[in-house]
Amino acid sequence: MLDTRKKQGKEFYQNLGRLFYAVALADHSIHIQEIERLKEVVREHWLDVDDIKDEYGNDAAFQIETIFNQLLEYGQKSDGMFQEFKDFYMEHKTLFPEKIKQLIKLTARAISSAFAGNNKSELIMLGRIELLFNE
Repeated sequence: MLDTRKKQGKEFYQNLGRLFYAVALADHSIHIQEIERLKEVVREHWLDVDDIKDEYGNDAAFQIETIFNQLLEYGQKSDGMFQEFKDFYMEHKTLFPEKIKQLIKLTARAISSAFAGNNKSELIMLGRIELLFNE
């Protein structure tokens, strides 16, 4: 049971990394301010969500940053990452109580406004998240 919870927890955070990458890349470029803001929000909010650790004993919430950085390194497109998150969300809705949805939206807004405020592409992405959570 614990291994399943750990695996699911790691997948949960990896999918959040994909979503937040999609938010940051909505305007086709990722700015250092967006990366810094993501790191701040992970440390301020996500580390306290649960006590799940990865295989190295680190808080599983750091998977958000790990995946984000890997996607950045390999130059992934944002639409595919949003779709992967959406698929995960639809299969695991029980992992997303209202408190978590609010935290996801807070994080997405923080990233999108970190560099020169929100632009149209980022607002559309925030809208897509809102719509997804209302399905």
